Amino acid sequence: MHTAIVLAGGSGSRVRREVNKVYLPIGGRPLLWYSLTAFAAFEPVERLVLVIRPEDRERAAEVLASVGVEATVVLGGPTRHASEAAGIATVHAPSDALVAVHDGARPFLTLPLLDRLFTTAERHGGAVPGLEIEGPLERLEDDGLLAAADTRHLRRMQTPQVFRAGPLRDAYRRAAETDFQGLDTAETVEAFSDLDVRIVPGDPHNLKVTFVEDFFAAEDLARRWSPRGWVAT
Repeated sequence: MHTAIVLAGGSGSRVRREVNKVYLPIGGRPLLWYSLTAFAAFEPVERLVLVIRPEDRERAAEVLASVGVEATVVLGGPTRHASEAAGIATVHAPSDALVAVHDGARPFLTLPLLDRLFTTAERHGGAVPGLEIEGPLERLEDDGLLAAADTRHLRRMQTPQVFRAGPLRDAYRRAAETDFQGLDTAETVEAFSDLDVRIVPGDPHNLKVTFVEDFFAAEDLARRWSPRGWVAT
C-alpha cells in the first residue's frame, strides 16, 4: 500500500493574508485542491494523509469533499520537519511500500512526474525531483574576487519526494533522538539512512506558491493544468 502525505500546515504570512495560503483560490479552486486531485488520480497511491493546522479542520474537510477523496487528517507541528514526522508516524505500511511527501503549496502535480518518481523509487529506494540551476552564477572567493560557479552538479529540489516506508520511518525516529530538523524530507533521509536516493527530472511548472506574485503565475498555469499533464493553449 503506497501512501501520499500532503503537508498543508503553513500560513499566509508571505502572501500577506491571514488565511492559510493553501486554501486561497487559484483558477476558482483552493490551491490545495490541485495536488489532492492529482494524487487521487494516481492509482499506485492507495492512502492519503493530509497534515493540517488545528484551525483549518473545516477548510480541509471542505477541500477533501470537493475532490471526492478520503484522507487521514493529522495535526502538524511548529516546523516543517515536525509536520513531516507527524504524517510519517501514521504510515504502517510494509517496509518496502513507498511514501510520497509533498508540499501542499505546490499545486501543479502531474501523473507523469509521479510516475517517474515512483518508478525510480521502486527500483532504487528513493527519488526526488530536481531542476537544473540556470546560470551564470558567480562564487565569492575569500579574497573578495568573483569566480564562475560550476552548476552542472547542482539541482533545485522539488516535491513530492518518494522513499521506502521502512527506512523513512527509521530515519525520522533517529532524527528525533538527536533533535535534528531537516529542511525537507530528503535531507533527513540522507542524514539518517543509507537509501539510494536518485534525482529525476522535475517539472518547471511545479512551482511553490510562496509570494503574492506567485499567485499571478499560478492563475495562468491553472488554465493549462490537468492531472495527466499540461494542456496546450
